[in-house]
Amino acid sequence: MPLVAAQDAASIAPVSQEERVVFPASVSQGALVFGKVPPGSQVRYRDRLLRSTGYGTVVLGVGRDETGPLTVDVTTPSGRTESVVVAVTPRDWPLERVNGVPPKTVDPPAEIAARIQREQAMVTAARLRDDDRADFALPFQWPVQGRISGRFGNGRIYNGKPGAGHSGMDIAAPTGTPIKAPAGGIVTFASPDLYLTGGTVLLDHGHGVSSNFLHLSRIDVKVGDRIEPGQVIGAVGATGRATGPHLHWGMNWFDVRIDPLLVLERGK
Repeated sequence: MPLVAAQDAASIAPVSQEERVVFPASVSQGALVFGKVPPGSQVRYRDRLLRSTGYGTVVLGVGRDETGPLTVDVTTPSGRTESVVVAVTPRDWPLERVNGVPPKTVDPPAEIAARIQREQAMVTAARLRDDDRADFALPFQWPVQGRISGRFGNGRIYNGKPGAGHSGMDIAAPTGTPIKAPAGGIVTFASPDLYLTGGTVLLDHGHGVSSNFLHLSRIDVKVGDRIEPGQVIGAVGATGRATGPHLHWGMNWFDVRIDPLLVLERGK
């Protein structure tokens, strides 16, 4: 989507090329949004100060149900202030019916529900990382090749019971298929046996952007490892709540879930 320069309604003087603030005019639900500000600017989106790279790139995520508009407040090194307003384009979220999953993963007993809560809390904590690395800014690649068997955001009905919207993209592939890192990053979480997601790896790409890889049959990395684009991190499986072998690839901006397919398309 083309980038446009934001306008400072309070200013009548022309803005120099070095002082320009550039964001998309509109974005889709589930998008990872890139903006450009003068290096050294202070950038605030809602209650969060955003990092900027040394060349002035900032990033934020738009949730599945975000209606917008988004407002980003920028203070440049010269002290000029500017508010950018970005429209959010709604998407259609079809329903997907997923049958044959283990009943205990759909309606777990109390002790299992407590385990799921503990495990999800660990994953959530790993997503709070805010490293000053710009791995997210390079083009992403497919971690495996295969048919998209589940799309981000679609409503899900498990064994006839409604669930939350799908949090990532499912790619069907045989068990044992190598999974390659779609971009560089640091491993912030790795566990072979979470109740819902089975073999699970989180890869942090910097500035709050992370990928999660679920249902793995094998994990080849450990927490703290530096991973390069294309490096094998594990293998496709059907562990946890899965009806067959596939890779669930999810992406987040901190606690905001975003659509990996949109991130891939940005690099085209």
